[in-house]
Amino acid sequence: MSEQTALRRRYPLLLQVSLLLALALGVTAFSIPLRFGEDVTVITTDQEFVPSIEIDVTVQHPEPPPPPKPPAPIEVAETEVDDVVHLPELGDLLTEPTIIPPPPAPPVDPPQSPDEREIFPIVEQQPELIGGLEGLQSRIRYPEMALRAEIEGTVFVQFVVDEQGNVNDPVCVRDPGGNTCAEALRAVREAKFKPGRQRGQPVKVRFSLPVKFRLR
Repeated sequence: MSEQTALRRRYPLLLQVSLLLALALGVTAFSIPLRFGEDVTVITTDQEFVPSIEIDVTVQHPEPPPPPKPPAPIEVAETEVDDVVHLPELGDLLTEPTIIPPPPAPPVDPPQSPDEREIFPIVEQQPELIGGLEGLQSRIRYPEMALRAEIEGTVFVQFVVDEQGNVNDPVCVRDPGGNTCAEALRAVREAKFKPGRQRGQPVKVRFSLPVKFRLR
């Protein structure tokens, strides 16, 4: 066996021994008490006192803005007055009589034609259908188209009853169809009413009636 090979084998053992020796020396060095002589002189020095000095804070005051410049003078052009207006004297005004114009006449409304008179939606005495709704329904002829299509329903007819109790401007506001509206208008035009009255006078009144169509 060569010397190098033997050294390599002993290397871990030598390393452990060296570490143990170093550790023992360190423990021994820290365990030895240190002794000092009895004549130990402690030197103390007084701290130098520095007085504080208060320094005033400098406040900067902004400079005032410069005064505004005076406005430039406005030059007024001189104009010559050609015509001189002569005012009347105060005495002349007091001696002259004051003329007050007469008040204007009130406007006169043109007479209204019978067609332009007011139509009332509600009056004290409503129009009355002569013969009642039963008489109106008895005059209804069921339209052939509505019969074939088996259409039933109610037609609401709106119209104006004039001062003589006649029906004017009838229109259908609801219609189930099948020519029921045309038949209802025909029956309503033939109807006669007692006119509606407002304060005892006959007036035009807007009125409506239901016309029923039922298959038997």
